[in-house]
Amino acid sequence: MAKKLVAYFSASGVTKRAAEKLAKQEGADLFAIRPVQPYSQADLDWTNKKSRSTIEMQDKKSRVEIADKVKDMSQYDEIFLGFPIWWGVAPHIINSFLEQYDLTGKTISPFATSGGSGYGRSNNALEVSAPGAKFHPGRMM
Repeated sequence: MAKKLVAYFSASGVTKRAAEKLAKQEGADLFAIRPVQPYSQADLDWTNKKSRSTIEMQDKKSRVEIADKVKDMSQYDEIFLGFPIWWGVAPHIINSFLEQYDLTGKTISPFATSGGSGYGRSNNALEVSAPGAKFHPGRMM
């Protein structure tokens, strides 16, 4: 039987709740993608051009250091990848997560949460970070 992982980044708890529900539904393991330096409320203020999240998202090459790694990624065939939508795409911490592993041959099923915007061009921005993986169309939750 194929083993599944739900890996997610959640800034406010909304994506975490969606990930927990999905993991239970799919019988999947759960992994929280957490930055080494947690985001403060000020960091997440998208209306402030000097906030951490705004600065990170303006630079497509920026990456965020992640606190933990999945111990044995090789055991998973499918990865459900959850994140909030920031500026029409996944936050760059998701690229950081993908780039830590060789995901060749794995299926990645992205899902996103948002307070108002759609899924946008998130898959295009993520596929470059996981060459060789098969991406399913993203979905909003």
